[in-house]
Amino acid sequence: MQSSTVFITLWLLLIVFSVLSPETEAQPPTYRYHVCPNTTTFLINSTYQANRDTLLTSLSSNGSRGNGFYNTTSGRNPDTVYGLFLCRGDLSTSVCQACVTFASTDISRRCPVEIAAVVWYDECLLRYSDENIFSAVAEEPAIVLFNTKNATGTEIPFDQLVAATVVMNMNDITTQTENKPAGSKKFATRETKLSSFQTLYTLAQCTPDLSGSGCSRCLQGARENLPNGWQGGRVLSPSCNVRYETYPFYNLAAVSPQPPPAPEEEKQNKSNRIPVLVASLSAIFGLAVVFISAFFIWRRRNSRDEENSQEVQLLGLVNEHSRETFNGENGERSQEFPSIRLDVLHAATNHFFDENKLGQGGFGPVYKVII
Repeated sequence: MQSSTVFITLWLLLIVFSVLSPETEAQPPTYRYHVCPNTTTFLINSTYQANRDTLLTSLSSNGSRGNGFYNTTSGRNPDTVYGLFLCRGDLSTSVCQACVTFASTDISRRCPVEIAAVVWYDECLLRYSDENIFSAVAEEPAIVLFNTKNATGTEIPFDQLVAATVVMNMNDITTQTENKPAGSKKFATRETKLSSFQTLYTLAQCTPDLSGSGCSRCLQGARENLPNGWQGGRVLSPSCNVRYETYPFYNLAAVSPQPPPAPEEEKQNKSNRIPVLVASLSAIFGLAVVFISAFFIWRRRNSRDEENSQEVQLLGLVNEHSRETFNGENGERSQEFPSIRLDVLHAATNHFFDENKLGQGGFGPVYKVII
């Protein structure tokens, strides 16, 4: 009886913990479409099937690649299998890994004996083939999906705005990948205001193994196939995909920064910066003038002080000369007045030149001397 009570108690605790604990099992990706023509198939348990299964395992093992893309091969000719996956550019590595892991099993169920296949989800696509599919543009098969709500109530012609925005996304991808190494993401998003209460969200992406021109060609074909007149739509192809919606369907926090302001806004910003720049330059110029003026005033005052100091010393020297000429009562030189050599006075006063004469004192003329 006691053991059964303990068992029931443990069973109830297990139920409680399972209800209260957070969900640990990852949600499967959102399936959209798959294509695997049954015109070409392989035999069960054949070499090609073994190589395909090995390829899918390899793709699944590399689902956490940082750029969300990986391609590889398995086996030798004539049974070589080429495969790749591409995750949406705004997703984390964990979400990408979960999608690729699921797809690598799901595609075998949907296409059990087909030689070539591709499957699309909201989060990723996975593809394999018996032909080399790397760096080759594949616009077909193209899958067109659309939101069943009509596009109404917008201030701008909706279809024209969608087309223009997709073109801008294509240009963004081209600009972003020009200076990036091969294999970098080819992914761009954009948000455009339709009205005061509605925004258009667009996305464009190519497999990173495509060249810039190849990506542009694929996106151009996808843009031409976009459905018109609906609030949302997308085109899925093996090499690229384009989508638009009136709600955010990607991670806004993970996407690239918004594009630069419109020309009018940029012009306004420039016109606002001009007065600030002029005021800054004026302030710098004014400070420079003040510092230069203060420097010259300081130099001038110092020069005057030095000149006055020299004149005072020289005047004292001339006065001493006058005193030296005065003799005492006994005809001797007075000790009160120090002596100075006459040749020094001649040199200092230019031989007592009249232009160096400053005036007349009680003991005789006073001369300015130059040392």
